[in-house]
Amino acid sequence: MHTWQLQEAKSRFSEMVERTLSEGPQMVTRRGQDVVVVLSALDYRRMSGVPSLLKTLLGAPRGEPLEIERIREPIRDLTL
Repeated sequence: MHTWQLQEAKSRFSEMVERTLSEGPQMVTRRGQDVVVVLSALDYRRMSGVPSLLKTLLGAPRGEPLEIERIREPIRDLTL
């Protein structure tokens, strides 16, 4: 994991983003202390457990089949 000082990360943000996408998470320090880790959205979703819309829909409860019986009688007389 590459480490960036905060000032360097701010001035070279585009490069830090590119390295995050190609190499993985990037550490940012402030006054010599680790303060944040920059990671890709894909890595974040995988780590935080946020499911994709497709996975959510496929995992939705199925329930029982819906059976509807229609009454064959007209509901009311219609005058035109």
